[in-house]
Amino acid sequence: MTVLEQKRMSLGGRKPTIHPEAWSADNATIIGSVTLQARASVWYASVLRADGDTITVGADSNIQDGCVLHADRGFPVEVGERVSVGHRAILHGCHIGDESLIGMGAVVLNGTRIGPGCLVAAGAVVLEDATFEPGTLIAGVPAKARRQLTEDERAGIRANAERYLDLVRTHHEATR
Repeated sequence: MTVLEQKRMSLGGRKPTIHPEAWSADNATIIGSVTLQARASVWYASVLRADGDTITVGADSNIQDGCVLHADRGFPVEVGERVSVGHRAILHGCHIGDESLIGMGAVVLNGTRIGPGCLVAAGAVVLEDATFEPGTLIAGVPAKARRQLTEDERAGIRANAERYLDLVRTHHEATR
């Protein structure tokens, strides 16, 4: 078994499904029922462990360095399209809407639903079963809705996802 095969592991008959246009770093670990859609990226030292339920990372989304995504039984992880999940963030059995940004070191727990176009601030801890409307700034420990994002802030979230698509091309070429 190669190192790459060890990092993409089947578990209990469930194996990762990775779109040919998706990219993952050589030391990212992807286990079980994980689906990476077109142009999704999983960066260095991240772990996606779908041993209890499924994990889906939508098209054009990025899971940055050192993140942990884990799906508990009955709590899948669903990351929408054009989502950026910042370095060292933890997503545990939650739903993240399209064009959202999860800040560095943020924690989002089981049953939470983050609407489209949201920003979860760096270091925030979103407790279980929380629901947030589209376009909300979510911050604090425990995290709360603070205000609606401006259109400029939402454009910045979209631009961040675009920057990661460019970075993928660079890293893909360097790691071939």
